Amino acid sequence: MNPISTRDVQEELASFLNKAVYLHLETTNGAYAAHQNENFFSTGAYIRNAQVQITSGKITGDGPYRIGLKMELGWIYAEGLTHWEVDGKGRLLLAGHDGDGKLGVALHLSAEPF
Repeated sequence: MNPISTRDVQEELASFLNKAVYLHLETTNGAYAAHQNENFFSTGAYIRNAQVQITSGKITGDGPYRIGLKMELGWIYAEGLTHWEVDGKGRLLLAGHDGDGKLGVALHLSAEPF
């Protein structure tokens, strides 16, 4: 993955507008390592292969970045994004990594299920 280029990511977001697409969104604040500290309050969210129709999408911030995806009846929002790529299947893959390289957030869009 490469560091985010807001212009390039914005162009890729536009290719997913106004058609049915599949979404993967995952967040974690260290849930995988929570067993090391019983007082650690672990949180996370995970959704995969949700079919959505995005009417508008925008990347903002100075890094880490935020992406908001507007749908007819609401919003999808991801914050803390640092890296991106378009893979060989044309999927837009965005991730947010902390200073140690650990994943904190992932946002993926695809024309096909993951």
